[in-house]
Amino acid sequence: MAHEIIRQLEERRARARAGGGKRRVDAQHARGKLTARERIELLLDPGTFEEWDMFVEHRSTDFGMDKTSVPGDGVVTGHGTINGRTVFVFSQDFTVFGGSLSETHAQKICKIMDQAMKVGAPVIGINDSGGARIQEGVSSLAGYAEVFSRNVLASGYVPQISLIMGPCAGGAVYSPAITDFVFMVRDTSYMFVTGPDVVKTVTHEEVTQEDLGGAVTHTTKSGVADIAFDNDVDLIEQTRRFMDFLPFSNREAPPLLATDDQPGRVEPSLDTIIPANPNEPYDVMGIVRKIVDEGEFFEIKPEFARNIVVGFGRMDGSTVGIVANQPLALAGCLDIDASVKAARFIRFCDCFNIPIVLLVDVPGFLPGTAQEYGGLIRHGAKLLYAFAEATVPKVTIITRKAYGGAYIVMGSKHLRGDVNYAWPSAEIAVMGSKGAVEIIFRSDLDDEEKIAKREMEYTEQFANPFRVGARGYIDDVIAPASTRWRVIRALRMLKNKQQDAPPKKHGNMPL
Repeated sequence: MAHEIIRQLEERRARARAGGGKRRVDAQHARGKLTARERIELLLDPGTFEEWDMFVEHRSTDFGMDKTSVPGDGVVTGHGTINGRTVFVFSQDFTVFGGSLSETHAQKICKIMDQAMKVGAPVIGINDSGGARIQEGVSSLAGYAEVFSRNVLASGYVPQISLIMGPCAGGAVYSPAITDFVFMVRDTSYMFVTGPDVVKTVTHEEVTQEDLGGAVTHTTKSGVADIAFDNDVDLIEQTRRFMDFLPFSNREAPPLLATDDQPGRVEPSLDTIIPANPNEPYDVMGIVRKIVDEGEFFEIKPEFARNIVVGFGRMDGSTVGIVANQPLALAGCLDIDASVKAARFIRFCDCFNIPIVLLVDVPGFLPGTAQEYGGLIRHGAKLLYAFAEATVPKVTIITRKAYGGAYIVMGSKHLRGDVNYAWPSAEIAVMGSKGAVEIIFRSDLDDEEKIAKREMEYTEQFANPFRVGARGYIDDVIAPASTRWRVIRALRMLKNKQQDAPPKKHGNMPL
């Protein structure tokens, strides 16, 4: 009898592992996609996956559904480890009912999300689904709502990562949208609320799936996704690398990795990285990679709002979040997209105890009717709000320009910045010399010689960090070559920082 039950168990396991069968698995591979289980095997450390609810089947009887069921019901769920640390994962199986979400499918996802919150571990969702299971009607929609509720409850408590590795349409897109990071695969994944056929019917626009909601669209235009990868394997390998930067709950400090990169390493090349011409651009990544441990930096949203750089590096072995203006794009101006990109990143860092390092070279907010009509004031206020609200250690280095309101929102002392440094090349003022002189000395505009002299006077007064230093708005003027060591010393000092907010349910961020 015992042998018979074990045989039945193995038969049932084999049936569940087969998914939708060889024909559908072959079709999945033909599209350049891995199966749900293959993705989990690559994502987790070998032999660590513990699957839950392998035998769960749907309970629907409408439209002939009572005659067809597959164990697992289109999603593989469970937990395992990534580089030795516990994570929970669900992987939708497109070979089973197109990965469509049913009531029981949703219950499986909710179960691992509930457990992840209990133990304080991240949730990684692999999305590859045709959407709601139409045959189940409102029960499927209720399942989505249950998942959304848990996304919201888990937000800021455990990291949530969405890997879009196939279709993700309709209501399904809102779960990834709530999660912290969204990664996509070029040419095989897409996200949209309404598909091309509906768009054509309602608006008479003709658009392909790729143009409407492909990885390139969402990483360059909409900002919905963070990074696009070439294939499933590349995405999963980079996700494993990415997870090493993150605390696995808000109860943890950032992970500490041993490094041979000396904290006091001096970088003489930084002394000459700022061009002599104040209007000449340079690549801020040259600074970022030279101050972080071993030059390793994981950039977030690299193709979206390129005028600001955000991402994770390590300093002194511990994770830091870096926010840097990029003079190569729009001269490093802040615009709507850059403000939202940086604000969202800063809030993630603050949720999960990751110190923030800012590199500032910002001539102001981007002018123009498109920006003003688009709500630049409201969106710029998000960045201001996020930085002022953050209580993690915050270290700011002004490398060159820091003008006007953009100076304020980019980690200034006035928004509770902890340690603020400036390079000798820093220019901190309400605006650039030319604009300031044309306003202050409007009556002299006809006299070119006098205006030129006034510009020189203004530059001498404000095109250096000492005027601001005299007021205590920066803590020190530092040699660029010593930036890494000065930041690390500041972070060491701030390690046990505590800063409380007034008691309240939550603030009302401008959205």
